[in-house]
Amino acid sequence: MVIKIIMVCVFFGIMVGVGLYCRKHATNVDGFVLGGRAVGPWLTAFAYGTSYFSAVVFVGYAGQFGWKYGIAATWAGIGNALIGSLLAWAVLGRRTRVMTQHLGSATMPEFFEKRFGSKALKIAASVVIFIFLIPYTASLYNGLSRLFGMAFNIDYSICVIAMAVLTCIYVVAGGYMATAINDFIQGIIMIGGIVAVIAVVLSNQGGFMGALNGLAAVEDASVSNQNGVFASFFGPDPLNLLGVVILTSLGTWGLPQMVQKFYAIKNEKAITKGMIISTVFAAIVAGGCYFLGGFGRLFSDKIDIAANGYDSVIPTMLSGLPDILIAVVVILVLSASMSTLSSLVLASSSTLTLDFLKGNIIKKMDEKKQLIIMRALIVVFIAISVVIALVQYKSSVTFIAQLMGVSWGALAGAFLAPFLYGLYWKKATRASVWCSFIFASVLMIANVLWQPYFPTILQSPINAGAFAMLAGLVIVPVVSLFTRKPEDTLVEYAFSCYDKKVEVTQSTSLGK
Repeated sequence: MVIKIIMVCVFFGIMVGVGLYCRKHATNVDGFVLGGRAVGPWLTAFAYGTSYFSAVVFVGYAGQFGWKYGIAATWAGIGNALIGSLLAWAVLGRRTRVMTQHLGSATMPEFFEKRFGSKALKIAASVVIFIFLIPYTASLYNGLSRLFGMAFNIDYSICVIAMAVLTCIYVVAGGYMATAINDFIQGIIMIGGIVAVIAVVLSNQGGFMGALNGLAAVEDASVSNQNGVFASFFGPDPLNLLGVVILTSLGTWGLPQMVQKFYAIKNEKAITKGMIISTVFAAIVAGGCYFLGGFGRLFSDKIDIAANGYDSVIPTMLSGLPDILIAVVVILVLSASMSTLSSLVLASSSTLTLDFLKGNIIKKMDEKKQLIIMRALIVVFIAISVVIALVQYKSSVTFIAQLMGVSWGALAGAFLAPFLYGLYWKKATRASVWCSFIFASVLMIANVLWQPYFPTILQSPINAGAFAMLAGLVIVPVVSLFTRKPEDTLVEYAFSCYDKKVEVTQSTSLGK
């Protein structure tokens, strides 16, 4: 217990120390929100990865989908690495950095306003972000309750409040740069922790082949009548597994807290390096989490899904680990949760301040006032998320949990297609963006309220979210063909940034 407490205290001390050290980078809006657009490849890549994976993935998703699909759940981690990281950086990284700086946009809603010439789009996007990011923020605490109960036997409320207060301190003090540096530290912990945990868990089950053979012997007639299905390549339910892969991988392309990382990239080399680093990070962390969860059924004699839910799978698997490794796991999950929490509240506060309050509610807002309001809103957002998390924990409010599950689908479904086409296609229209916003938001809210009336395949919020994203990719071009064309001057100005001539070294281009 002493070792656990010391490690957690050292961890918290480093996080707060970094926040206080980075105050010098957060003296203006650009520095506070984007780190002065001068963040290198390692920090950007780790900030992207740690914002991507939280306790929701490690405890919730890994346990749930590992139990449902067995070792095939690893496909979700592979998709996260190849689609959610590698392809996202390759397709969005450079163009996002160039066009957002050219348009002078610091947030995703501001991009929609300046790219499509509509202030109403900016306000609508900021409202969607506010509605769906807050409950997602609260969900980050869910995975901590069982782990802290197992490791420290202390009340969940104390854990939630302590984590929220410490995250609040370093984000308010140091802004994006403090978040990026802490994300790097937290990312190193996540990589080391997941590798160590997998090694020990598999060792206790007779090594990789022993564990795989044990998993092949598991049978569940309610899932499949095939022998060895949980140790198979595609598992018992490939179609629903595909929905998980699409939602958790393609979703990053439209999440404001993820895309905003590209705004802050320092230069061309940072994009190339960052893409590689981020992909390797995702392969280890996400692949490792889902891979570990795939062996959950080996512990079925200790797990009661009906009574304790899927969140009990991973904690039960870890309960027999040595104390020092349990301390590492606790810090791993804290790292994953705090990094994502800091990214979410920074995105929420900057969006609400710059896109909703500035110029609409508060007509005159100088830079100093913007910083004050953003810092105040960070405190407010974290406080709201704590209240939601505690209410859900104390009273088991299922509606909140459902709303958390649809947040990714609503946000990515609304923003992915308009943002992607906005970067690449001159003919995308304002009306098509509105259609994408409305379709995804209404679909996911309806999925919460009237789920039984949906087709069977879309009753799952995971599949409904994946459908919203893919539908947006069709809705935007189709609607654009039949609606008023964008103004030529607006479009030409936005895309003129790509035509600008720059000098590069021969290592980048051989020249003539």
